Amino acid sequence: MTTPLAATIAREYGTPAVVIDMDRVEANIARVQAQCDAAGIANRPHIKTHKSPELAKLQVAAGARGITCQKIGEAEVMAAAGLDDILISYNLLGEEKMQRLGRLLQTATVTVAADNATVISDLPKAAGLAGRPLGVVIECDTGRKRAGVETPAEAVELARLVAASPGLAFKGFMMYPAEDGWPEAQKFLDTALAGIGLDGLEAEIVSTGGSPNLKNLGRLKGATEHRPGTYIYNDRMQIAAGVASLDDCALMVYSTVVSRAGPERGILDAGSKTLTSDTGGLDGHGFILEHPEAKIARFAEEHGFLDLSKCNERPKVGDVLRIVPNHVCVVVNMVDEVVMVRGGEIVGTLPVAARGKLR
Repeated sequence: MTTPLAATIAREYGTPAVVIDMDRVEANIARVQAQCDAAGIANRPHIKTHKSPELAKLQVAAGARGITCQKIGEAEVMAAAGLDDILISYNLLGEEKMQRLGRLLQTATVTVAADNATVISDLPKAAGLAGRPLGVVIECDTGRKRAGVETPAEAVELARLVAASPGLAFKGFMMYPAEDGWPEAQKFLDTALAGIGLDGLEAEIVSTGGSPNLKNLGRLKGATEHRPGTYIYNDRMQIAAGVASLDDCALMVYSTVVSRAGPERGILDAGSKTLTSDTGGLDGHGFILEHPEAKIARFAEEHGFLDLSKCNERPKVGDVLRIVPNHVCVVVNMVDEVVMVRGGEIVGTLPVAARGKLR
């Protein structure tokens, strides 16, 4: 069954189309900002999910204290649109990036993350080019085994190195605790804070992340800010994490059934190049609103393979279906623009201005 709005979108924009409900977007922004305010934690949203200066400005207008970017290319797009107070939560390396970081620092307040001495040794070049100090937070691994130093002693050592480096200002610590790892994160932070205190250093910033940890806001004593990203749209992973409901999902992929070659199978025109092959550990590749029992079982690049074996009512060729993705951040990076709707009506399109910024 195709809704009237889905039919209009298919006719005017074609499918697959990535569609955002602005009423839900604004509700998500307001709800999480209120959660941060209630916990006494500053909100520094990660723009990697939406990659849009316009949506970042909505977040800041609602009360967010600056923004987070993962790549310097994203930060350049945001700063060019007038956004300021930017945390780049990623190790930056190499002469080319130092030149760009220096130019960026001339126009915006920027803080960067680092977890090793090699990265820190490069950063004074950017500060020198900008002619102003560059803030640095030390990234700490508190259980995810991704980036970040593994011990408080290493964090303290790097804090000292930053403080002693020309043009750099030690700002604090950045971490992304596992959802069940906050007691361990507290021990790490307490030890690191005690260590830097012996050198007369203070952590102005203690930054935690991300959207799955919204349920843990306020649990880390000493935290000053939180970096949620996915919350603005939400997805199946956030539902599974217990921090969103289906009604909070503001982004959907509209896709047409283009084949029903067998009674228990079908083909969508949205494949891995639209919905992505990142399952997020979930069963199937998205939730279909019109057919909850259907399963997007596998992908080719432009084909979504439907398993309809558990459906009593099955879609027909030509039906336009609405799909909640498993991992919305990757979906957004696949498209140049999203279609905006409000109150069931199309209100325009929004460029994904910072998409494809791999560096």
